[in-house]
Parts: sequence; structure tokens; C-alpha cells
Amino acid sequence: MSRVCDVCGRGPTVGIKKSHSQIKTKKRVFPNLQTKKIDGRKIKVCTNCLKNKSESV
Repeated sequence: MSRVCDVCGRGPTVGIKKSHSQIKTKKRVFPNLQTKKIDGRKIKVCTNCLKNKSESV
């Protein structure tokens, strides 16, 4: 299953989570993807694209 926006191509980003004892572990941050049906097909769109391009999507 792809976690990439079909409109802008935005995907997961990598970050570092630091605990209270300053131990660093890698984490992945995923975009907030919503499934929308447009012209009879389902696409995954991030909420940022839905907010900014609501007229065109």
C-alpha cells in the first residue's frame, strides 16, 4: 500500500524521537492521506492538497 499523495507526491519523512534520557531512535512521519473518489477512480490525497486545491480536486 502506497503512502504517497497522488496530487503532490508527498510521502513519509524521517525524523528522530528523543526520550527523556536523550536516547535517539528513528521514526517515520506519514502524511494525513484521505481516499477520495474523483471521476470514477479512487485517489489518495493529503489534507493539505484538499485544503489548498479544493476547487480543482
